[in-house]
Amino acid sequence: MELANKTGVQEFVLLGFEALQQKRILLLIFFIVLYVLTLAENITIITVVLLDPHLSQLPMYILLGNFSWLEMCYVTTTVPRMLFDLASPQGIISFGDCFLQYYLLFSLGSTEDFYLSAMALDRYLAICYPLRYPQIMSPNFCYALVASCWVLGFLWQILPVVLISKLSFCGPNVIDHFLCDPGPILSLACPPVGKIPLICQIVADTVVILGNFFFVVLSYSAVILTLLKTSSQGSRMKAFSTIFFHLVVVTLFYGPVAAMYVIPGGERHSEVTKAVTLFYSAITPFLNPLIYCLRNDQVKEALRRLQRRKLAHHTEHQCYR
Repeated sequence: MELANKTGVQEFVLLGFEALQQKRILLLIFFIVLYVLTLAENITIITVVLLDPHLSQLPMYILLGNFSWLEMCYVTTTVPRMLFDLASPQGIISFGDCFLQYYLLFSLGSTEDFYLSAMALDRYLAICYPLRYPQIMSPNFCYALVASCWVLGFLWQILPVVLISKLSFCGPNVIDHFLCDPGPILSLACPPVGKIPLICQIVADTVVILGNFFFVVLSYSAVILTLLKTSSQGSRMKAFSTIFFHLVVVTLFYGPVAAMYVIPGGERHSEVTKAVTLFYSAITPFLNPLIYCLRNDQVKEALRRLQRRKLAHHTEHQCYR
């Protein structure tokens, strides 16, 4: 993609958390700890899924392992840059780097949209068609589904990024945000911007977000109706427990995103916008592993198996020495 605006603007200034300048050091320490913990959680899940022979063959955990990798990429597009700006208050970012961050962040966000639909499809097939599930949701099909999510997510955002980058930016160049979000960027563009904001909202936000959201809602509605008809109380409660955590993650993702990019709200207060963006770009990737996997009995058992294997290997090595 060739990124070239029609004016001489070569860089932007990210204003960041202007209202919290006095607490810059505390914010820096907090987000460093949060980032490290987020990476540690997701690396743990990826390691468990890859090394455990049982989980590595189950479609649900193949999806969750890849989802953890997605969350690591997602949080890395925002938090390191935010930490850099907290450590050095200038907040200067080049035109190209700004649009690269915008493209990566929203491509990963779109990929997560498609991932949530893939996970909803997996639970729908597993509960509504249990006899056909092993044949339909084979490991090869699962990996093809994962690849499709990545490809669709990254292709979908090319048009909005190119359209916005071709606009004229005649100053000021201060983005009232801690990252390169299309809303604040568009507010700096010289009029007329034409129908570009509408095209970007339809292509990049409404179609992807609402389309996947409705698919997820329909899938889980069918799952819940099927579970209500299940005669076994024990299996019903176990399935409901799994579905509940899935729905919590879906709500954590779609709630803030809908408030930001789908529901029309006029002029929003910039600090509220930053808080909502911070929640879904930094806090949610930290919470998702805790909700999805680290409270999961199969993951806990896989962790215990890995610990026993590591202990046995260490003991054998000590005996050999």
